[in-house]
Amino acid sequence: MERSHVPLRKWAFAIYLEMTSLKGIAAMKLHREIGVSYKTAWFMLHRIREAWASEKAALFAGPVEVDETYVGGKRRNLRSSRRRTLTGRGTVGKAAVVGIKDRKTNQIRASVVEETKADTLQGFVHSNVRPDAIVYTDDALAYQGVARWHETVNHSVGEYVRKQAHTNGIESFWATLKRAHKGVYHRLSPKHLQRYVNQFAGKHGVRSMDTIHQMEAVVIRLVGKRLMYKELVV
Repeated sequence: MERSHVPLRKWAFAIYLEMTSLKGIAAMKLHREIGVSYKTAWFMLHRIREAWASEKAALFAGPVEVDETYVGGKRRNLRSSRRRTLTGRGTVGKAAVVGIKDRKTNQIRASVVEETKADTLQGFVHSNVRPDAIVYTDDALAYQGVARWHETVNHSVGEYVRKQAHTNGIESFWATLKRAHKGVYHRLSPKHLQRYVNQFAGKHGVRSMDTIHQMEAVVIRLVGKRLMYKELVV
């Protein structure tokens, strides 16, 4: 908030509206609610998201659930010039995101990745999960050989839960992110997608707190972080 021309009261309202909206708040709505320009509202929300930027943290002790998803619009909604550049089916043209949910702490870490091959997904697991943790995934080939105690559920044959083995928690997180994409933001550009992923992972981790403590958590995490408008638009 350094050098901000927006009154502190409006910053407090913006943080309140963001933290009390399960699917987030659009910049257009914030602009109307607190009486600032759309450009200012958009910038304020990105600065609030910066609170959840990745920081070095302890490895998850587990058990953990790991899964990946794809974020992007339907091909039929793209401009014809853009559609012509895409070949293949399904996830082509969408951004891949891998995520881990630690069941014990209810914390989530997620990252936009270039591809979903074994080296990438397993590397993300190894860099965020302790060697002695239990890892639950679906039956995707990319997770085979992960260097942790590993159990899978076979989605391809309709198996979604087997005793403690399931990925329902991380899949629920993906559902919230996608509802926000479709219902609030409508479009998440690849350039800023990691910021939105961080935002929802961070909010998930504090959702058990009451509102004032959620707001306090945001403000504490904003200390020492400075995001300039030109960094967002270059």
